[in-house]
Amino acid sequence: MENVIIFSGQKCYEIEFDGLKRCLPVVEVDDGVWIASNASLVLGDVEFISKAAELLCARIVSFGPEVLVTAEAKSIALAFEVARRLGLKRYVIARKNPKAYMGKYIIESVKSITTKEKQSLILTEEDVINISGKRVCVLDDVISTGGTIDALVKLVEKAGGKIVCKAAVWREGPWYNAKEIVYLRDLPIFVDTLDRIRI
Repeated sequence: MENVIIFSGQKCYEIEFDGLKRCLPVVEVDDGVWIASNASLVLGDVEFISKAAELLCARIVSFGPEVLVTAEAKSIALAFEVARRLGLKRYVIARKNPKAYMGKYIIESVKSITTKEKQSLILTEEDVINISGKRVCVLDDVISTGGTIDALVKLVEKAGGKIVCKAAVWREGPWYNAKEIVYLRDLPIFVDTLDRIRI
């Protein structure tokens, strides 16, 4: 099965981007399911974020986005660097919790492979103004089952934006159709038995 490896005690999974090598720790996220966690990369590895953004920009630029939208919080640094390299004036972060200062907002629920319970993604009234009528690229570090990226798409459409591309550093596991997204590399998931996988 594509992008699925039987877990046999692997401690890390090596990745490579144009000569830049890193080892991602393999961590259990559910009974009998492990992922190669990229948290240490996208939450502080400046060299990796810069390289990933450079490679993503080369693939995103032809779609002509005017705004980049990502979800809080792991992809914020990546979104900033991609937006900067694309010469965009704005990127928007869908927040996970409402705050008193937000005023009016729109909301979409989401369930991802790394969270036990449903979460929310929120766009403020100001975010909606920045998205409405614009060509939008939704961006995440990883697209796995598609819960987060699909929720971002729904939010952008509620806000009146036009989705021109869905992008990520990795497509993880066998779930999401590779033809529907712009991404750099495949990333496997690890399972104790193939019965764990539902497509």
